[in-house]
Amino acid sequence: MSNTYGVIGVGSIAAAMVVGWCDGVADAPEVVLSPRNAERSADLAARFDSVRIAADNQAVVDEADVIVVCLLPGNAVEVLSGLRFRPDQAVVSAVAGVDVARLREVVAPVSEVARSIPLPAVATRESVTPVHPEGPAVEELFARLGGSMVVDDELAFESIAAASATVAAYFGYLGAIADWLGSRGIPEDDARRYVAATFAALAGELGAPDPDFAALANAHATPGGLNEQFARDLGAAGVYDEVRNGLDGVLQRIAPN
Repeated sequence: MSNTYGVIGVGSIAAAMVVGWCDGVADAPEVVLSPRNAERSADLAARFDSVRIAADNQAVVDEADVIVVCLLPGNAVEVLSGLRFRPDQAVVSAVAGVDVARLREVVAPVSEVARSIPLPAVATRESVTPVHPEGPAVEELFARLGGSMVVDDELAFESIAAASATVAAYFGYLGAIADWLGSRGIPEDDARRYVAATFAALAGELGAPDPDFAALANAHATPGGLNEQFARDLGAAGVYDEVRNGLDGVLQRIAPN
């Protein structure tokens, strides 16, 4: 029998998980949502027969076998500390910066506690989600969403969390290219469409089980060519060093010790 999933904090990632569990799935699990973000919760409950909204967070915990926590880091511990859990439950957290030891304290006496880094692609079940540590409940949960990747070391897990913070910068990079084209007389809509199509077409090259990024870069950098020049100029300007420095800064914020 499938677990009933309770979701505390129904933001965009939580919504993506619910869609992945339920959209077009014959054996969709029962899902209980907290009333936070009432409009999004109501939309999900109206869309899927197996989804319902609880009266409050404690009702979510009372009705669920596995509680998925998608709260903001600043209030997650406070919210969870005020709830009563059962020994037979599991808690899967998508909260950055709250380690397993702390989670175990605030959700005691829960039997299984795990952390995860779900991304929006869970909505289409095309994402492999890092989890720490392994456990049957977290494995089943993400098997429904494309699978999981167990990370044994918590600092390594935090490093993956830091890497996930690069998505906004990626879109900022694409935006800078489109803006540059616009400054050269290309209509803004055309510039954005061209940049989006260029990089969307490259996405297929990342589908290999073990993509080699250096090899892919070399494949697109003909010696003496324009791609080689641009990549070399960015390297000389320290752009790639700043990527590493920025990741170090994010990691320091979520795992200061």
